[in-house]
Amino acid sequence: QVQLVESGGGFVQPGGSLRLTCSASGFDLDLYLMEWYRQGPGKERELVATIFSDGRTLNADSMSGRFIASRDLDKSTVYLQINNLEAGDTAMYYCHRSRGNYWGPGTQVTVSS
Repeated sequence: QVQLVESGGGFVQPGGSLRLTCSASGFDLDLYLMEWYRQGPGKERELVATIFSDGRTLNADSMSGRFIASRDLDKSTVYLQINNLEAGDTAMYYCHRSRGNYWGPGTQVTVSS
């Protein structure tokens, strides 16, 4: 059974950093493309970054280098490091496996002073 569980969100001041974690189970992470999405208040869900099955990563065009996606195959986990957080990064962040359209429940990131 495929399961994705995000964690690591929280309340952070502008300029801070967070590392989000997505624990994957029920499948081999190295066989699938994984994605990070986010949905801010009143906004549509948007792609943040892609981790390809070969380990390459690619940020969405609208996402700056402040977002760094990675994975650990031994831990069956994907990560999203977010640096220099801005108020506009406030959103629910989701892990997604595109094949089969599996989503985690999300983890909330709130950036405020």
